[in-house]
Amino acid sequence: MRIALLGGTGDIGEGLTLRFARDTDHELLVGSRDPEKARDAVDDYKATLDSHAVDDPDINGFGNEMAADRADIAILSVPPYYAGDTVDAIDGVLDADTVLITPAVGMKGDEDGMHYHPPGAGSVSELVAQRAPDEVPVVGAFHNLAAGKLADLSAEFDLDTLLVGDDDSAKETVRSLANEIDGLRALDAGPLANAAEVESVTPLVINIAKHNDELHNVGVKWV
Repeated sequence: MRIALLGGTGDIGEGLTLRFARDTDHELLVGSRDPEKARDAVDDYKATLDSHAVDDPDINGFGNEMAADRADIAILSVPPYYAGDTVDAIDGVLDADTVLITPAVGMKGDEDGMHYHPPGAGSVSELVAQRAPDEVPVVGAFHNLAAGKLADLSAEFDLDTLLVGDDDSAKETVRSLANEIDGLRALDAGPLANAAEVESVTPLVINIAKHNDELHNVGVKWV
């Protein structure tokens, strides 16, 4: 498959790109509003992968719209406050054959820690679904993974990611893709209406890491 990481020059985009490049054979399209920035990021990612003995990864950089136009799966690797605008910018190239994934979580911080701060739609996943064309399936995934651990290819995983979406076929596609990452297991958490419960786990995970010195880059494992 062709996987576009829109806004793929940021932390979550970097981590997912590196893991997909190392653990799968998919073609990766790193997107950015600035195509040159995307190409520069690809050069950095290839250097990292080379240092981990990953030869000739299939990664290229594009503008977000061109990356989305070529993709079978498009991942919105952008902060939550850019998610809706990014969907608007690419909606002309999205269709029913493209699965749109959102890992973004609305949060705000204070001296006590991070707190869940969803948009008016109820969750970022539901916001993306509202802004996307009706025929485009939206799946929420990869919310509770620490970007730093994703990007550290020396770090081993034994973690779960929760999936929410209203299209069962699209969720199965994302489940299969997520399970290709070594040590990651995808679990179905139901329809998009359950996205707030899934997304709200992320600030909890961050707070646990903050207040426990022995825990860094915390993730979730359901047993």
